[in-house]
Amino acid sequence: MPHMVHAHPIDLEQWPRRAHFEHYRHRRPTYFALTVGVDVTRLDAQLRTHGRRTYPAHIWALATVVNRREEFRMTVDDDGNPAIWNVTHPSFTVFNPRRETFSNIWAHYDPDFRTFHDRVESLIAEHRDTTSLFPQGFPPPPNLFDISDLPWVSFDSFTLHVENGWSHYAPVFTLGKFTHQDDRLTMPVSLQIHHAAADGFHASRLLNELSELIGAPDWVS
Repeated sequence: MPHMVHAHPIDLEQWPRRAHFEHYRHRRPTYFALTVGVDVTRLDAQLRTHGRRTYPAHIWALATVVNRREEFRMTVDDDGNPAIWNVTHPSFTVFNPRRETFSNIWAHYDPDFRTFHDRVESLIAEHRDTTSLFPQGFPPPPNLFDISDLPWVSFDSFTLHVENGWSHYAPVFTLGKFTHQDDRLTMPVSLQIHHAAADGFHASRLLNELSELIGAPDWVS
């Protein structure tokens, strides 16, 4: 069964980032983005060996590292105070090649890769031919973070410009086309995050943890 969803408030008096949150939320609202190349060589081989699909594996890896870190599960309550979701689920794009459009799908996160993989694979099959942007209904649950897939192009940087998006604290990830060099496969991964939620240290740590998780894919079976 999915977890009951709740957001627990942050104790502002004890929170080391209180001043940072207030500055980047009220005085200087700021987003920032980082793009890194993640070595997916071992993961790709492991997925082929076990007959698992690439996109669900990437979604699971992102959801796993996001749920490790409170700063990437941040929201604000009705009074504008920061709070942390107990769990956050991935929302991800699914492309309809016939219409050349995409839909936004979300899936309950599960720490068990096989369970999550099969859930996502089923959702993609169910909604691949949909004509709706939000086939599971709108608005979606509030405790989601976003993943977009651009398998047609590799990139060195990627930035979204969201008008009036200063209340969006969840991370946004964009995945790109693999590149081959010296028998290695590399995938560009862009992370965009509200500076009120996280600093460069936190973003760097998350991306490093993602690289480590993908680089040691013993969880694929």
